[in-house]
Amino acid sequence: MMKKALIGGVLLAGAMVAQAAEQLATAPVQYREVAQTYSADGIVEAVRQSTVSAQIGGRVKEILFDVGDTVKKGQLILRIDEREAAQVLAGSQAQVMQAQANMQNARANYERAKQLFSQKFISQAGLDKAQADYQVALAQAASSSAGAGQAGIAHGYTSVVAPYAGVVAARLVEIGEMVMPGKPLMTGFDPAEMRVIVSVPQYKLSEIGAHPEVSVEVPSLQRWINAASVSVQPIADARTHSTQVRINLPPNEAGIYPGMFVRTHFTIGKTKKLVIPAEAVLRRSEVVAVYVVDDKGGAKLRQVRLGDVNGEGVVEVLAGLKPGEKVALEPVKAGMQNAKRK
Repeated sequence: MMKKALIGGVLLAGAMVAQAAEQLATAPVQYREVAQTYSADGIVEAVRQSTVSAQIGGRVKEILFDVGDTVKKGQLILRIDEREAAQVLAGSQAQVMQAQANMQNARANYERAKQLFSQKFISQAGLDKAQADYQVALAQAASSSAGAGQAGIAHGYTSVVAPYAGVVAARLVEIGEMVMPGKPLMTGFDPAEMRVIVSVPQYKLSEIGAHPEVSVEVPSLQRWINAASVSVQPIADARTHSTQVRINLPPNEAGIYPGMFVRTHFTIGKTKKLVIPAEAVLRRSEVVAVYVVDDKGGAKLRQVRLGDVNGEGVVEVLAGLKPGEKVALEPVKAGMQNAKRK
């Protein structure tokens, strides 16, 4: 009785292993028409990236943001000591009040001169002088008002605001530091709009065309991104004989920031290649392999030599596999089941 139970248990365990092996998701090794590409390395940069500089001299009084902080458009990011600028503004406003008082007095004198002239109490020369004094007072009032406006603008420069929403990339000053006009204060960029800059040899321009299809590979994130738009610059570098291509990425791509290394793939045609899904590949150090699944559901590890990963999620097989064979789409799971079978 015990012997029968033991045999039944072994058979049941074997059936469970076989059933687990049959549950492995597989994909065929097959020839498929894929995009033929030209690859070139590129660098990510922000479409909007700028350095905010001081527009007035003074001592840095307050710094409200640091590297990595997110700021909104128009938000105060830094403050310069405004006391000197405030005194200049107050002096300009006082000059405006004085000039307006002089203008009102000159206008009153001019009005009286016109009445006296009509009554023949003063000469034409007296009237002309009163009119000239009034015009001078008007000009002085306008000049004082303009000076006050300029002083008000200069006072506003003590509060440095963000020109657009973005992320602080660098802080170039410290609290208490003396700055002069033109001194860089902070550098920021807008992470919502990013693009890739790549140099393409002149002889390749005819192949990629004026409006090429481009996929951007981000090796550090193991991601592929389809370009939103591409523009080929109408000028070549005289030293390298290459042309710059700007590849705009879709808005708000997470994890993408200026300076990242990427690899661009320009579609230049179609070709048939022996391919497998990229997810079927198992990489361990320098070993590149796949689990080949036979007709009985058994999975065996086989080392292969592969080409580049395609943006369609497949990778070219250069050696190690034949058309019609099946590979496990979950190599880790296949390895665990293979270990249990042993």
